[in-house]
Formats: sequence, C-alpha cells, structure tokens
Amino acid sequence: MAKMLKVTQVKSIIDCKKDQKETIYALKLGRPNYYALHKDNPQIRGMINKVKHLLKVEQIEVTD
Repeated sequence: MAKMLKVTQVKSIIDCKKDQKETIYALKLGRPNYYALHKDNPQIRGMINKVKHLLKVEQIEVTD
C-alpha cells in the first residue's frame, strides 16, 4: 500500500507572492476546491509547507 496525499486548495492565490503562486501551480492546483493526489515524499511535503495556509491536506492509503 502506498501513502498518498490529497491536497485541496481552500483559499485563493490572489495577493499571494509569486513564489507561492508558482508552488500552487506546481502542485497542479490553481483555484479553490481543486485537489490533486501526490505521493508522500519530502519534496511534496516541502512544497505543501510553503503554502500550508492555502491548503487542506489529507493522508490516504492506496492499494495497488
């Protein structure tokens, strides 16, 4: 079983810094209530930590 993160954007990126907007786009988000599934690894965790005030993160188990 692989651990995955369901990352949901809950706040708009209007008035955010450019690097935060780029991080949101790199997470395959862009508008509130959009979500994406990502593997749980240090790179994704770092990106989430940078914009944690805009996101809701849930850990899910995926069976292969």
